[in-house]
Amino acid sequence: MRAADARTATRTSLRAAGIMVLFTVAFTALMASAYTLTRPTIEASQNAARLRLINELLPAAYFDNDLLADHIDIGPTPTLGLAHGGRIFRARLHGEPVALIIETVATDGYAGRIALAVAVAADGRVHGARVTEHRETPGLGDYIDPRKDRNKTRPWITQFDGVSFAEVTPARWTVKRDGGHFDAPAGATISARATTHAIGRAARFAIEHADTLFHAAAGARLEDVSK
Repeated sequence: MRAADARTATRTSLRAAGIMVLFTVAFTALMASAYTLTRPTIEASQNAARLRLINELLPAAYFDNDLLADHIDIGPTPTLGLAHGGRIFRARLHGEPVALIIETVATDGYAGRIALAVAVAADGRVHGARVTEHRETPGLGDYIDPRKDRNKTRPWITQFDGVSFAEVTPARWTVKRDGGHFDAPAGATISARATTHAIGRAARFAIEHADTLFHAAAGARLEDVSK
């Protein structure tokens, strides 16, 4: 009886294991199929969001290339706060460089990480900057995002538009409270300081590496561009 019981228990265990394997295989196949079916929709949505952001930074009349295709990836770049690397889009008009749209991160916001996209024109001027992710305090530090800024006529972040190091030296690329050039609302200086510094670092990065960034093959990944 004991041997029979043991065989019965073994068969039961094997049957249960077989059912679990079949379930796992079926579930994996289902998830893979769902991903394959939804991937084009997800990518289309992501690309649409990227285009909306780019058009906020750089009007469509300023470039005639396929910006989403004309990009390069960069490896980890501490200068830009990119621990795992990021992406840079290149804007061109009639084949000539117009601007670089650079991903950058301020790691020293009041509530931590502030992600931005910064468009830097070929002449070194900041064409525009937008915060793409943050956790700054609602109603206090979230004005760095123009969608949350109460000043709809001239959002705080638009003060960087058209500014270059030729007009504002690197030493003054900070908030006025620190002896710099840029405004910051009272009581929320940390958010402004972090964002200002990040935009300045992106502008300097674009200026110093413009030739490399514009001439790299589309889709290339540059691991050591900042070295």
